[in-house]
Amino acid sequence: MIRNQWYVILESREVTGELKSFRRMGEKLILWRDKSGQAHCLVDRCCHRGVALSAGKILENGRVQCPFHGLEYDERGRCVNIPANSREAVVPENFQVPSYRVHEDYGWIWIWWGRGSEQSRDSDNRDNASALSYNAVVSEPAELPPYFPDINESFRNYHTVQDHWKIHYSRVLENQLDVVHLPFVHHNTIGRGNRTVVDGPGVKWENQRMLYTYVFNRTDDGTPPKKPSQVPVPPTDRDFRLELIMPNLWENRIAEKFRIVAAFVPVDHDNTLLYLRTYQNIITLPVLKQLLNPLFSRLNLLVAHQDRRVVETQTPAASALKGGEQLIQGDLPIVEYRRKRQEMMDQAEK
Repeated sequence: MIRNQWYVILESREVTGELKSFRRMGEKLILWRDKSGQAHCLVDRCCHRGVALSAGKILENGRVQCPFHGLEYDERGRCVNIPANSREAVVPENFQVPSYRVHEDYGWIWIWWGRGSEQSRDSDNRDNASALSYNAVVSEPAELPPYFPDINESFRNYHTVQDHWKIHYSRVLENQLDVVHLPFVHHNTIGRGNRTVVDGPGVKWENQRMLYTYVFNRTDDGTPPKKPSQVPVPPTDRDFRLELIMPNLWENRIAEKFRIVAAFVPVDHDNTLLYLRTYQNIITLPVLKQLLNPLFSRLNLLVAHQDRRVVETQTPAASALKGGEQLIQGDLPIVEYRRKRQEMMDQAEK
């Protein structure tokens, strides 16, 4: 995962006024809402004796109380009361757990996964909680996360499903940029037509964060594929394109009134939650909408499971710019993603 980035990690409906523990980015986190509805996120581990804060409770004053010895934390992860020392005692500054800045919009929860909360791990057991230590001062974002600019109020009509993939999120994401696999993995669904030759594909970066991919697949007539420089970007005869917002949001812009958005949510190095959301502004009658939106989601899952069967076999689990794979021209969107991802990782290390 890339530090100093906004990541979608949940849907808004999953965060309530109760403490709830999630594993994201390889860390156990807690999220909850205060009385005003604002969501907050802390690492799920008391700095005192390592107990899960999610087993505790939220006090009337809004603080999170550890269930073991009653230590109280504010929404920024600072311990503000150690009962054994008396309520008037000054709490040492190092009694703090990392907190993550939360942003909420479009029915998604983002966290700013900033530098400063790195974990020092036992090299033989990366999940050994006793080997963890934290620097609780986390860097702050310079701006809020972007979203797809053409999804506006008219697209508040959506339906979302989740799917667990046993592979690194980068592999799940790359699959949605892979225009070569369609006639093979999806031969009886979205890849029908045996369009095996890949002209281009066309790619274009917007604002250094959004990658547009334009698909020009065709049946094999014996002629070689056109080079990326030979295909129109954007096409003049269609509106279809794939859009990626780094680091983990993707849109299939199927038509003006029909979109599929995916969030590739990192659970840990070997597990990803794929959130598939269907936006449609074609059928808006409430009764029909309630019937058809879940149907669209089931169709999306059918296609995703065709992909999952193959993608989960890829090695290594995480992709890399220099991973030893032999790539072809049709892999250009994947190459662009890997270049940008490596650039962002390098920048985060500075």
